[in-house]
Amino acid sequence: MSPAGGGPAPWRIHFFQRHRDDDASTAVPARDFLDSLPPKIAAEFQAVLDAVAAAPPPAFSGGGKWEAMHGDMGGIYEVRISSAGANHRLSCLLVHGSGRLSGPSIICLGGFKKPPRSAAHRREYLRIRQYADEFRKHEGVLG
Repeated sequence: MSPAGGGPAPWRIHFFQRHRDDDASTAVPARDFLDSLPPKIAAEFQAVLDAVAAAPPPAFSGGGKWEAMHGDMGGIYEVRISSAGANHRLSCLLVHGSGRLSGPSIICLGGFKKPPRSAAHRREYLRIRQYADEFRKHEGVLG
């Protein structure tokens, strides 16, 4: 259903929750990451997610804050926020159809920070890919 303005309906934003078979604590990695950040940076992440969801994602022009990953990370998107001394990354998956979600959704998988002008450590990307695989298997989201 389209909003009153006639444009496409905004996508939903969900936070991936690990399944008890993969993590007994059923952690929510993206929420934990955002909670670890200064409030101003966490708010900037939320503003970018809201803008992407409203666009919606296929039509959103990232301006460097929403980028599609390539190579081994193909299919994953990053919200990128820079601050003094660190680059923060929140990895997301786009899901168009799912039996458990009520419409197109942005799934926030997890995040990390890295020094400016440096590549992320390979273990960070391996962890994000693991979360994407877990989501695809269980489709678990918070709430």
